[in-house]
Amino acid sequence: MTTMTMRTIDTLLAELEQEAGTTRRVLERVPQAHLAWKPHPKSLSLGQLAYHVATVPGGVAELAALDTVPEPPVVTYPEAATTAELMPLLADTVAKAKQTLGGFDDARMAAMWRLERGGREIMAMPRAAFVRAIMLNHWYHHRGQLLVYLRLLNQSVPPVYGPTADENPFAA
Repeated sequence: MTTMTMRTIDTLLAELEQEAGTTRRVLERVPQAHLAWKPHPKSLSLGQLAYHVATVPGGVAELAALDTVPEPPVVTYPEAATTAELMPLLADTVAKAKQTLGGFDDARMAAMWRLERGGREIMAMPRAAFVRAIMLNHWYHHRGQLLVYLRLLNQSVPPVYGPTADENPFAA
């Protein structure tokens, strides 16, 4: 009997693919009429947050492909001009993440990834941990924020990991 061993990146990319479907359901609920809306003056607008959620994986994958990032990236938050642009952005970012990281073997995923500022190391962790923490967990965090925005705007909230007050995928 032959057993097949999955590479670390295969597991992470399978999760990315699974979660992309959930993210798609959330982004489909973003109302065009409220893209400039903010729940608080210090918050991102709905359009900025939706754009960020739609683009996180590909940008983070590009960082993860580097062994050392010499300076923290400057993060900007463009605002979606239309809700129609969100689905293609999500499809592109998932494809970019898969393309960028798909060939990485376990040794490359276990290798240390570093972030520096002015030649001084400010963060170091195995590449797999970076992908898990920033490409995936960070993505889920912002998707959760987006769900709160939808609720505050009285939009229907789709199920993510279980039923919501609006939908129960487990009900008969």
